[in-house]
Amino acid sequence: MGDYVWFHDYSWHPVYSVYFFVVGILAGLSFLSYGSWLIPALRPLREKAAYGSLGLLVIGGLLLIADLSQPLRFLNVLNPAYLQFTSPLAWGALNIVAFGVFSLLYILELQKKREAALGKILAMITALLGLGLPIYTGYDLTVHQSRPMWNTPIMPVLFVALAIASGSAVGSLLAGKNQDAQRVLREFMLWSAAAVGIVLVGMLGTTSYGGSAEELTFLILTTGTMGLIFVGVGIIAGTAAPIALLFYAHLRERTTGLAFAAILILIGSAALRYALLMGPQELQTLY
Repeated sequence: MGDYVWFHDYSWHPVYSVYFFVVGILAGLSFLSYGSWLIPALRPLREKAAYGSLGLLVIGGLLLIADLSQPLRFLNVLNPAYLQFTSPLAWGALNIVAFGVFSLLYILELQKKREAALGKILAMITALLGLGLPIYTGYDLTVHQSRPMWNTPIMPVLFVALAIASGSAVGSLLAGKNQDAQRVLREFMLWSAAAVGIVLVGMLGTTSYGGSAEELTFLILTTGTMGLIFVGVGIIAGTAAPIALLFYAHLRERTTGLAFAAILILIGSAALRYALLMGPQELQTLY
């Protein structure tokens, strides 16, 4: 009498990994759009990247709203009286709204078809706000002290590197046969993917040699189905393989094969976000 079973569930559901993926790409595209004001080779991507980032922001916002138990509560984000400024989620919400506002202002300026200083300033502000999006998503995970893989200050750095890699990958696909743009994007993809690899090696090393919770999390992420997603798809196919392809293209000064490398990066970054979100939570479902 009075007995019950406590079903341990995931606090963060897979929809958030899709949101992280979308946010990373839109942040990376905002970098590229601002970069087009500094690097002439990226000029053909300016409008495409700006429109793409705003469109992905709408998709990401809808994903967050749909995940709410009461979707209309998203309106509270627009009311300062409801915001708890000690919560990283509050600052993240403000970051999203500010990014949307300045993205819209930037696009309106781009529609005037002029190379004005205002456009460059708006592009810079949008890119800085875009930088805040992967930082705050990484920080949202960092503050969870009970999850070893999350509770590390390098998590926001990983999310920024993933944003640059995935955004550059989409930019490479949008650039098509533009050789000058592809050469720049090749370097962006190569070094951002390398940064992702370095961070992952560090995280795996510290987790595998930690306490019991860290070791169990390491086992979950490197074995079974989650291991196939994290190690097989995320690290080997989605990080190591494109690094090898891009490094070869860098040595040969070629732009061939970049589309394949870009697709691998996108698949890998999606797999990494899913595994890093769901894997550390799987431990709580076992005990």
